[in-house]
Amino acid sequence: MTTPPQPDPRLFNEDLAPAPERTWGTYSIFALWMSDTHAISNYAFASSLFVLGLPAWEVFVALLAGITIVYWLMNRMGHAGHRTGVPYPVLARASWGVYGANIPALLRAVMAVAWYGIQTWLASTAVVLLTLQLAPGLDAYHHNSVLGLSTLGWVAFMVMWGLQAALLTRGMEFIRKVQDFATGPVVWLVVLALALYLVIKAGGDISLTRSITGLSGAEQARQSLIAVSLTVATFLTLVLNYADFARFTPNHRSYRRGNLIGLPVNFTAFAVVAVLVTAGTISVFGEAIYDPVKVIQKIDNPVVTVIGALAFIVATIGINVVANFVSPAYDFANLAPKYLNFKRGGMITAVLAVVVMPWKLYSSALVIQYFLGALGAFLGPLVAILLVDYYLVRRGRIDVDALFSADAEGAYFYRRGYNPKAVLAFLPAAAVSAAVALVPDFGAVAPFSWIFGMVLAGGLHALVSGRGGGLAAAGPIPDEIIPSQVRVVTAEGQGPAPQVGVTPAPVPAEGS
Repeated sequence: MTTPPQPDPRLFNEDLAPAPERTWGTYSIFALWMSDTHAISNYAFASSLFVLGLPAWEVFVALLAGITIVYWLMNRMGHAGHRTGVPYPVLARASWGVYGANIPALLRAVMAVAWYGIQTWLASTAVVLLTLQLAPGLDAYHHNSVLGLSTLGWVAFMVMWGLQAALLTRGMEFIRKVQDFATGPVVWLVVLALALYLVIKAGGDISLTRSITGLSGAEQARQSLIAVSLTVATFLTLVLNYADFARFTPNHRSYRRGNLIGLPVNFTAFAVVAVLVTAGTISVFGEAIYDPVKVIQKIDNPVVTVIGALAFIVATIGINVVANFVSPAYDFANLAPKYLNFKRGGMITAVLAVVVMPWKLYSSALVIQYFLGALGAFLGPLVAILLVDYYLVRRGRIDVDALFSADAEGAYFYRRGYNPKAVLAFLPAAAVSAAVALVPDFGAVAPFSWIFGMVLAGGLHALVSGRGGGLAAAGPIPDEIIPSQVRVVTAEGQGPAPQVGVTPAPVPAEGS
């Protein structure tokens, strides 16, 4: 019997290895998207389009078009994640090299750390609101400033920080269970109740066809296209690291059905409710309010305030799990797998989220625009390189064991562990995308910067890699899980790994 190849400890640990169990069925993927899309930011985005002057029906059409593009991209990335069973930074080794993959991984991690901190701080403001509602006497601790936060603000922030750290560092299976039964469904119930309340209070006097600002037809069309593009841009972070989740699905149908229900169906439905609530505020309060926290404050009912604050705290935990925690936990683990696993990478993420003082990041328009905006412009090129490499260059033929090999003759070692072709494709595309996003002269097309970056990076990578150039066999892209003989290294020593990808039939998750 041939001895299975031993993974290099500089590239391997159990969390980065091909998924030994695949328990994320259709419902778990759907719950994943509920956790992500039921965010205050997505609610405010849909509502702001209505406030801007787009008729409600145009808001729905624009968001549905954008999220359908996202759905298509997620399925493409999901195919690679499901078949290889490895997380995003390991999958990126095929196109960037076994060490070069740290470049896209760290770019994704830096953005996630910043937003993890920002989302945690935003949730802490709901904790402050809840605290003052229950104990008004504590207001005296809300007017001083220590590094930009009041005493009460610091306590609330650290409570949210500690709660998330305790939950999120327990591993992917625990994360799946939390989002299945908490983060997504809870927010739906609260927002639906809010919509029902306002529609009844408005006496049904809500129009879905008129523009509340009288935008011209041409301007409505332009804003609709911008809405489509920004919807896609918002989700590119998760397109990039969707392998982190698809790797745990038992079959292609699980992630495809979960994506369908969770993205085009659920996202659009949530947008409908958000617009209904905003339209209801016009009739009930005499002004358009697109911040759900402010809507709850306007109702001025202690019970509503408490329930609403708790719901938005849960919602923030949900989006932080999906968009801002899982990816950097794997990305940091990929830097030094011998010393960092998923939990340690997650704690690094949590600690850095405090160090960056997110309330200062969020309050600075300059930082948001230039720092996070520039990083966002890199997402299109990164997504393009991964997809073009998988579908055009390799035609889905990936040697999973070679992803964990630092042998100079290995398939993905390239030049000292870096693939210069990926770097050559990325740098000019990222520069163009960032320029379009940030230079004032390109303001008219700035919302479409990711398209420029994606097209340029994808085209360059296909060109310099020869669009296959003998690297992969011709023919259709396979669907079966790729077998792997990589050994799992445990604390007790080394032992043979399960035959990842060659098990007869993985057991679907409950509810799938």
